[in-house]
Amino acid sequence: MTAVTVKRFSIAEYHRLGELGFFAPDDRVELIRGEIIIKATKSTFHSVCNSLLLGELYPLLEERAIVRGQEPIILSADSEPEPDVVIARNRSDNYLSSHPEPPDILLVIEVSDSTLKYDRRTKLSLYAESGISDYWIFNLVDIQLEMHSEPYQKQRGGFDYRVKRVLLPNEVVVIPGFPDLSLDLSAVFPAQMGE
Repeated sequence: MTAVTVKRFSIAEYHRLGELGFFAPDDRVELIRGEIIIKATKSTFHSVCNSLLLGELYPLLEERAIVRGQEPIILSADSEPEPDVVIARNRSDNYLSSHPEPPDILLVIEVSDSTLKYDRRTKLSLYAESGISDYWIFNLVDIQLEMHSEPYQKQRGGFDYRVKRVLLPNEVVVIPGFPDLSLDLSAVFPAQMGE
């Protein structure tokens, strides 16, 4: 009897597949722990929330940090996710030489509806393991912001965040690393969602 083996890819192999035309130009994929993941189709609410979020963050942060929307980050030799939003430290080359890595990243944000369970488990564990200090989930199912901070390794393996805080769409949140900057969540969650 032959055992089944799963082929896992490194970032270099993943990029090579892209160069060879393995993915169609409009394929939405990311590399998570060596597996090529096909990203879910975005709902209208997801697209609107993500656009509103970016529209709020760009002017708030101006030249104090780099805001990236749905662009890759490098977490390990086999993980290159494309979160909905990343706030990264300023760098003189604007990340032309490489995508942001954990020391560069101030905040990772996922906007979640159909991917909520995946973002709460797989992505949360991956970001915690990589030492991402702050991870937010804009939960469009329950219409709330879930804030995770203080990554740690559990006693029995796996990674998680020690602190979880939930904010409602009518509240204001301070942006990690910028105690003087606040984001009004009512400007991000589409008003029609609560109806």
